[in-house]
Amino acid sequence: MTGSIPANVPHDRIVDVDVYLPPEIENLGFHRAWAKVQAGRPAVVWSPRNEGHWIALSGEAIQQIQTDPDRFSSRVIVLPKSVGEQHGLIPTTIDPPEHRPYRALLNARLNPATVRGLDQTIRATAVDLIEGFIGEGHCNFTTQYAEIFPVRVFLAMVDLPEADAPTIRHWAACMTRPGMPMTFEEAKQAFFDYLGPVVDERSAHPADDMLSQMITADMDGRRLDRDEAVRLCTQVLIAGVDTVVNILGFIMAELAADKALRQQLIAMGDALTPAVNELFRRFGLVTISREVRHDTEFHGVSLKAGDMICTPTQLHGLDPAQNDDPLAIDFTRRRARHSGFGSGPHMCPGQELARKEVAITLREWLARIPDFALGEDADLSPVPGIVGALRRVTLSWDK
Repeated sequence: MTGSIPANVPHDRIVDVDVYLPPEIENLGFHRAWAKVQAGRPAVVWSPRNEGHWIALSGEAIQQIQTDPDRFSSRVIVLPKSVGEQHGLIPTTIDPPEHRPYRALLNARLNPATVRGLDQTIRATAVDLIEGFIGEGHCNFTTQYAEIFPVRVFLAMVDLPEADAPTIRHWAACMTRPGMPMTFEEAKQAFFDYLGPVVDERSAHPADDMLSQMITADMDGRRLDRDEAVRLCTQVLIAGVDTVVNILGFIMAELAADKALRQQLIAMGDALTPAVNELFRRFGLVTISREVRHDTEFHGVSLKAGDMICTPTQLHGLDPAQNDDPLAIDFTRRRARHSGFGSGPHMCPGQELARKEVAITLREWLARIPDFALGEDADLSPVPGIVGALRRVTLSWDK
């Protein structure tokens, strides 16, 4: 273990957990490893890893932290704190009420009506990719579909070249995963250098893409300045090229191993909303953090101003106090409680788009490839980072 133990940390709350690589993850997998960390432990514990921080383990505590910006600030959301203090992107590191005008810019471009208007484009993208490899009888789902499909859709929305996707994803990975070739600050600067000229051009000559609309929108009587626009656009790109990529991998790996689940989805036809919600509950991904704003008592421990507290959002959906038999996938579950999209003022503005992309993937894939299995060269080992991921999902089926 690393890091000193502050005086306000009870010894019975100390656990040796690296939130980017929890114990036994190689053997149990991402979600079962986190469920084992959660089982039998208090709602809040302390880890000396990553410079030392608290971890919320119960679904109740996770939701409370996300919905209480008066006690838990978004000023620093990445561990370790020395790295998170370099983040500074908009609006994820701004608290209410200051964050609301920036958030409104995102909400206006990612609302349900806008996403419904993208249905045909998203469906055509999914079909094009699937038809491109269906005749082969196998695919590397990670590289041939998951890393292309949501990124192609999103880059079209912001009108950036699809050829830039690998570079953008690499920079995003360097900001969300430990041990990458670029430091957090170097990757952030790469985004700023890339987006600066884009912001300048679209400020002067706006089009109808999402970035132009945000850059030139009226925000309480003014427009974003250049620095704000670059930081907001950087956050938008990072969010748009990572989460859906990885949840698709977990979902398809699970379906490859469970014919009964596939048959249930096929029988549901286009009425996939409950199933998609259940899948986002079961395969929550994002391990985010908050900074304690002032000394406070929370679930039996004394938090001090400046302490960091980690909220592994996947644990909300996996908490048996929130969902019966949480590791089971039950498409008839009446109320799937989870924080797959966060909670409170920073709830993911792209959640409607994410749900749509997963639903269309399931519908179009199962209509063409109802029976499939994991490929012999699949590698379901975890990729450490803020967003959970599987290294390589390969699939095979009868041609």
